[in-house]
Amino acid sequence: MSQNQQAAVWAAVAAAGIGAAIFIALRFRKTPQELERIRRLTVNYSGRMGDGMITDASDGILFYSYSVRGVEIAASQDVTALREFLPADLSTLIGPVTLKFMPKNPFDSIVICEEWSGFRKTQTPFVQKGA
Repeated sequence: MSQNQQAAVWAAVAAAGIGAAIFIALRFRKTPQELERIRRLTVNYSGRMGDGMITDASDGILFYSYSVRGVEIAASQDVTALREFLPADLSTLIGPVTLKFMPKNPFDSIVICEEWSGFRKTQTPFVQKGA
């Protein structure tokens, strides 16, 4: 086998390896929706609870504020993926709420996820899927 043939074989093997690596990386990449679901569940399992106030709710987004160690934080959560757990009129949720936040990053917070809700009973009961 000549040097040109050997170089061509090695180039083909390298191209196949790169193609396989790209295919595997893209095939197992998580979607933004899946990454957000994982974030919500992580905050649910590892977060600390606190009191907050929902100040506005529109277009599937809840706006809320809370205080951690004397720092006032304004945040929002996109709840479009959690609509099955929420009332049709999100404005009924405006008012006090319990939230969860990450101790090392208090700006990372949630008021609802697939397995937990911080809404008060006067706002809406939380009903899990399949219940």
